[in-house]
Amino acid sequence: MRKRIGFPEMRHVVLYALVAPTAVLGRAALAVALGGGQSSMGNPGPHGLTELVYAYTSNVNSNGSAMAGFNGATDFHNLLMTAAMLVGRYVPMVFLLALAGRLARQRPGVVTVGTLQARGVNFVALATGAALILALLDFLPALSLGPLAEGLLWRPPGGPAILTHAGRPVRALHGAGRPGTEDTVADRPTGRDGVPMAYGLARRELRPRVPLRPGEGGKHGLTSLQGLAALSLDALSSVAYGPEAIVLALVVAGTGALTATLPITLAITFLLATLVVSYGQVIAVHPDGGGAYAVAKADLGGTASLLAAASLVVDYVLTVAVSLAAGADALASAFPSLGHDKLLVCLIGLALLTAVNLRGIAESARVLMLPTLLFIVAILGVILLGLLRSHPVAVVGTDQPVHATEALGALVILKAFSSGCSALTGVEAIANAVPTFRPPSVKRAQRTELMLGGLLGIMLIGLAILIHRDHVAPRGGVTVLAQLTAGAYGTGWPYYVTNLVVTLVLGLAANTSFGGLPVLMSLLARDHRLPHLFGLRAERPVYRYGVVALALLAALLLIAADADTHRLLPLFAIGVFIGFTLSQLGLVRHWATRRPPGWKRRALINGTGALLTTVAGVILLLTKFLGGAWVVVLAVPLLMLLFAHIQRYYTAVGQELGLGRTPQPPPRHTGSLVIVPIGEVSKLARHALGAALALGDEVVAVAVHADPVRSRALEEAWERWNPGVRLDIVNSPHHSLVQPIVDYVQRAAEGGRQVAVLIPEVEPKHRRYEILQNQRGLLLATVLRARTDVVVCLLPYRLKL
Repeated sequence: MRKRIGFPEMRHVVLYALVAPTAVLGRAALAVALGGGQSSMGNPGPHGLTELVYAYTSNVNSNGSAMAGFNGATDFHNLLMTAAMLVGRYVPMVFLLALAGRLARQRPGVVTVGTLQARGVNFVALATGAALILALLDFLPALSLGPLAEGLLWRPPGGPAILTHAGRPVRALHGAGRPGTEDTVADRPTGRDGVPMAYGLARRELRPRVPLRPGEGGKHGLTSLQGLAALSLDALSSVAYGPEAIVLALVVAGTGALTATLPITLAITFLLATLVVSYGQVIAVHPDGGGAYAVAKADLGGTASLLAAASLVVDYVLTVAVSLAAGADALASAFPSLGHDKLLVCLIGLALLTAVNLRGIAESARVLMLPTLLFIVAILGVILLGLLRSHPVAVVGTDQPVHATEALGALVILKAFSSGCSALTGVEAIANAVPTFRPPSVKRAQRTELMLGGLLGIMLIGLAILIHRDHVAPRGGVTVLAQLTAGAYGTGWPYYVTNLVVTLVLGLAANTSFGGLPVLMSLLARDHRLPHLFGLRAERPVYRYGVVALALLAALLLIAADADTHRLLPLFAIGVFIGFTLSQLGLVRHWATRRPPGWKRRALINGTGALLTTVAGVILLLTKFLGGAWVVVLAVPLLMLLFAHIQRYYTAVGQELGLGRTPQPPPRHTGSLVIVPIGEVSKLARHALGAALALGDEVVAVAVHADPVRSRALEEAWERWNPGVRLDIVNSPHHSLVQPIVDYVQRAAEGGRQVAVLIPEVEPKHRRYEILQNQRGLLLATVLRARTDVVVCLLPYRLKL
């Protein structure tokens, strides 16, 4: 049309859009305020509010339907709904006609870069999306007001929520246990069938709803969709570099060799399907997580489990490094000025991922839901629009001459296959993190694994078809995926949005490792193959030490490789294929040993998977060994030795401590002594001596002074106070505090007497003041633990400021 959309036109559009919701909400509010609306509600509280607002929404925007519990056949509602219909359906026409008149009076302008073309696929998609959004906005607010109001009405104990129903107050929900506020069944409002109801969309037992911190409570685990976002981005995002790796491997034989892209991709997809089915069985057999490590430990023995653990640790760390480096490359392609700061970009992204995962896996899943959805829609859109078009809409990048240096033989095909297998990394992450799913965790994890396999297979095959049909070859300055995106969307805003989404998801793909490796490290710690601190969980269900360790290792790898993707890719995927093979072999032995119903079919599936992954792993190792895979070959045995050494240490410690054996009765000590270091007479000294008198038979206060005047002043103050405890003052001419007390304690502990040292420590209310406090108590406790065998206790005295 070539007409200008300015402020007057937008004002008419806004007024047109506001009329209907104003009519709906205004009449609904009037119905509630006048009381006539409440009498028609089939249910009290937010449920009835949803019924009322939905009825008026449907009356204005649709066919006038209503929920079954709402009685709209009254004179009151008929009058209000008639008014709402007149306003909501006819007044918008005034603004629409006014807008049409303004546009008709304008002369056609000149087509510029900013002109919105009212034709083509982009306009159709934009118009369809706008129509869907408007349709959702018609009914989504009406259906969500009730649940939102329900959530806002709940209060923790001590803050009752009061509702009114049919003109009378309803008793507070959280007053149980306080006189005059008991909640009985008779006090609760009832539905149309007379059954007492809670304030919600369904009947349920009334319970206090206490606000929980992130990650706490019974819903800290992942749903299937959250699991897809948190644990599958590594595999899904591999479509950004997996097909390109195949193309780069084939182009050495000339552009004609690119026709082999589709058959190679089909072979990789067949391998993917086998792995998805196999890992579904791994999830069922080992619901505690661990994936290949759990299978190898249970069915293949200690050495195989060490090999699986070491290979998975290497692969997880490489996944983080490669994902962040690839994301930095994609970002630098869109913004060339960042090309010299890729390492900094990677480290910033790593820090953000670490911070999110320290809050909990479910929190990180919520953060990743939207990027995952955008990525899936963008890639599927590239495939769908690309297939609908007869030829690419646009070509990006610079021409690069292609010189065939090799013939298209078995070696080139095997190299292309091994390079494309990088798209399979991350398939095992869901099986490694089964405990992070909500119950029933096994079914949710299996469902997530199937969704991952289906989406990844569709994406790989679709992109391969486009590469095969359009003869897409490497071009300067852009990736293969960017070429396919330009061919489908053109070079308008969808092209840039898709590239930014791909960049974001490549960076976030590292989150798969943050979901899987900490769980694996906790299992290793439980088996005494890693320090036990990796098995500790914080208040939120997070293995924080595992998250921090993964972040540090990935940062070191990125720094060592200078965030260069081409230096990291040859190391990639070797470790994960070792895990693939071990998990399949372990399940074959599991079925052959247990022989449950249908074990032969299951063993055949896993045996086929073991054969295919072994062949693929050997191909990967042979074709990438000189390119950098030798580092993995060296790192995996070193990690196995480390795990074995830690396990031997814990075994020796257990023997020395007599774990698993009944020890002799404990020795009986008489005349225990509690030593309390003090500085002066104060509330702190009173607090410490009170605790010491409750702990030991004899209590002695010890003070260290270098000034005789201060020593006499302390003695006089002590005599005036007279706490009933002996005071020993140690002279320290060198103004040392720690060593004189250590010498005093050592003399007191001679002869095997049981001695405890109680050190009072001042703790401010705010952490920012901790640096202002005297830290000599912590230093004294550290030295005493290192040089003596006495019991050392720290007693806090908490300040009010």
